Amino acid sequence: MAEKQDDQNIAPWLAPMANAAEQFKALQQQFLGNFQNLFGQATQGSLPEIKDRRFSSDAWKANPQLLSLAHMYLLSSKAMQDMVDKLEVEPAVKERLKYYSNQWIDAISPSNFFALNADALKAFQDTKGESLQKGMANFIEDTLKGRITQTDESAFEVGKNLAITPGKVVFKNALFELIQYTPQTTDVYEVPLLMVPPCINKFYILDLQPENSFVNHAVQQGHTVFLVSWRNPMDSDTDNTDLKTWDDYIEDGVMAAINMTREISGKDKINALGFCVGGTMLSTTLSILRARDEDPVNSLTLLTTFLDFSETGIMDVFIDEAMVSMREATIGRGGLMPGQELASTFSFLRPNELVWNYVVNNYFKGETPMAFDILYWNSDSTNLPGPFFAWYLRNTYLENNLVEPNKATVLGTGVDLGRLDMDTYIYASKEDHIVPWQSAYMSNDVVSGKKRFCLGASGHVAGVINPPSKNKRNYWVNDNEYDDGYLSHEQWFEESQQKPGSWWVDWSAWLAERSGNQVKAKKTLGNTKHKPITDAPGEYVKVRAVK
Repeated sequence: MAEKQDDQNIAPWLAPMANAAEQFKALQQQFLGNFQNLFGQATQGSLPEIKDRRFSSDAWKANPQLLSLAHMYLLSSKAMQDMVDKLEVEPAVKERLKYYSNQWIDAISPSNFFALNADALKAFQDTKGESLQKGMANFIEDTLKGRITQTDESAFEVGKNLAITPGKVVFKNALFELIQYTPQTTDVYEVPLLMVPPCINKFYILDLQPENSFVNHAVQQGHTVFLVSWRNPMDSDTDNTDLKTWDDYIEDGVMAAINMTREISGKDKINALGFCVGGTMLSTTLSILRARDEDPVNSLTLLTTFLDFSETGIMDVFIDEAMVSMREATIGRGGLMPGQELASTFSFLRPNELVWNYVVNNYFKGETPMAFDILYWNSDSTNLPGPFFAWYLRNTYLENNLVEPNKATVLGTGVDLGRLDMDTYIYASKEDHIVPWQSAYMSNDVVSGKKRFCLGASGHVAGVINPPSKNKRNYWVNDNEYDDGYLSHEQWFEESQQKPGSWWVDWSAWLAERSGNQVKAKKTLGNTKHKPITDAPGEYVKVRAVK
C-alpha cells in the first residue's frame, strides 16, 4: 500500500523515468562494466581503434590521454542515448528528446575544445602556434559575417562561374524574374519546360557549374527551359515585400510564371517541375487552376517534395502549436523570417558535418575550407516574408491541411491535390533528412494521374545534383509499380531495380515522351510583348541576405 502511495506522489514529469527505473538500473550496470573494461584497456595501452572520424587520426592514436577521453566520451554518449530510448513517452516526445540530447552530446565532444583536440594540438605544435593565430582570424571574420564559413567563398561568384547557363530574363515582377535559356540544339521539343525552385533558397542549385547544372543538362537535351528566380526580400525594402502571403506567391509567383511561359512560348500546355517547397507551391497552384477548369500543364515533376506532411522526419521536432503561434504573432502580419536563421536550423540537423567540423578546422586548425559549389550555395540564404512563412508552417508541417481535400483555401478556392491528373514524375533521395523518401513516396497516393517514382542515392541536395557525366551513385525505379495498384514504399523498394549512375537519364527519357515533336529552335528569346530585360542569371539572385 505504501509503495502504491509513493507511486501516486511521483511528479508527472518524473513518471517516465520512474517507469523505466529497472531498465535504467540495467543500463547503469552495463555502463559500469564497460567502463571497467575501458579502464583496463587504457592502463594496458591496448585501447581499440576508434572509427569515428572525429577521433580516428594518427594524432589521437599517439595521445593516450586524449584517446582515453574520446573513448570515455563515446561510452557516455551511448549510455545517454540508451536511456532516452528506454523512456516510456509518446513517440513525438521521444523524437524531441533524442534530437536535443544528441545536440548536447555532439556539442560537448572533446574534439570541440581546443585543449582536448589532439589534431588541433598537433597542428599548433607543428606550425609553432600559427594555426591558432589563423584560426582566430577566421573566427573574427566569421563573427563579422554572422555565420560559419563552410567553403572557400572567394572561389565562386554568381554570374561568373555559377549560374552561367546562357539565357535572358524575359519577365519580372515584385516576386520573381522569369529566365528563358538559350537553346543549345538545332531542334527543340515543342512543349517548353518551366522549373520552379524553392523560394527558401536561391535557384542556382539547379544551375551550378556547367558540368553539374541540371538546367544546362535539360537545355542540352533539347528542351526550351524557363525558370523562376525568386526575389530575396530585405529589411530595406520599401514596397511591402514583407507582407506577401502564400496566396501572393501562388497568384503573382507560380501562376504568373506558368502564364508567362505559355504566352512567350505560344503553347497552351507546358511541362512543369518543382523542387522541394517549389514543388509544394507548384502543386497548390495547379490544384487551383484545375478547379477553374484550366489545364495548362502536360506533365509534372516533383523533386524531393512534400505533399503529405504527416511524416516530416527530424523537422517535426521544431514544429508545434506554440512555435507556430509565436511566428504568427511576431511576423505573421508583416516582417521577415531571416534566411540565416533558416540556414542555421538546417545546418544543425547534421551538426557534426555542417557545424562542429568547421569549428575545428577553421578556428582550431586555421584551415581554409575547400571550394565546394553546393556549400557556397548553402551559405547564400534567402529571407522569407513573415505572412508567407507563418501560413506555410501552420497549413503544412503543423496541420497537414494541403493533403485533405478543400481543408486549405488559397485564392478563395479549396485545395484538392487529387485534381492533379497529369502524368507525374516523383523523385526522392534515399538519405534525405529534410524530405524523407518515404514521405515523398506518399505523393503517389495524393496525385491522381499516371505516376513514376524514382529513388536516388545520397541526400536532399547531393542526390538531386548528380550529373550523368560523373557516373556516380545509383538510383532505383520500378517499371511495374502501378500495374496491380498502389504499393507500399517497402514493397516498392523490395521490387525495384537498382540502376547505376544518374537518375537524370531516367527522367530525361520520361520527359522526352511528354514533350511533343521536335521543331526548329527560335533564334530570339522572349516575344514582341516580353522582350529580354537582362542577361541570365538576372539581378534578384545576386541579392545576398547575409554578407
